[in-house]
Amino acid sequence: MMRMKTLILVILAGGLSFPSMSLSAQQSGDRLAEQALEECNLGRLTRDRATRLAHFQQGQILGERAVAAEEGSADAHFALFCNLGELLRINGESFTSLFGLHRMMKELDRALEINPAHIGALSAKGTLLVRLPGLLGGDSEKGERLLQQVIKQAPKAVNARLALAKVRCEHGHHQEAVTLAADALAVAKEYQQIEFIPEAEAMLQQARANAVKIKEPRS
Repeated sequence: MMRMKTLILVILAGGLSFPSMSLSAQQSGDRLAEQALEECNLGRLTRDRATRLAHFQQGQILGERAVAAEEGSADAHFALFCNLGELLRINGESFTSLFGLHRMMKELDRALEINPAHIGALSAKGTLLVRLPGLLGGDSEKGERLLQQVIKQAPKAVNARLALAKVRCEHGHHQEAVTLAADALAVAKEYQQIEFIPEAEAMLQQARANAVKIKEPRS
């Protein structure tokens, strides 16, 4: 009888532990995703190439662990995407590795599949669509629509404003680019998104210089 009671207690204890293990795994995945995204942001802030590379490589490791711990987390997939993308970008804006590009896009698309309203992922998707050539999946018009959608929905969306400002500059709409870049810089400063401040300052300077040299075309 005693042995039977002991067996029942063991079974109950084991059964009660399952939700705890699941919650622990989810919390672990969330924390790993946060750490991975933090590494991505730290890498963006660093100018030294070796240090940048180290941050992004560590971020990739943490991102992969986050996805393994909580595959259904959009934040985990987005954090992994962030580091994979920066590792591709570290040698410039050229996407020379088709395998790396495919893997990066797979993580981004998975994040949006899990959470179609994920602002960071939507902004990144729009940015890639306007930057990539058509042969690699680029679609400038669709990308611009996504970026405009993000800007309307998210007051803190700095990256979307910068990406759209760059597109506007390329199309000759320099005054509109000035407005977008100025807004991006103001938002980055207000919400302490310091990883975007240098890029926003550079974009604003470029847009202002172009606006002075070239008269804005009439619509």
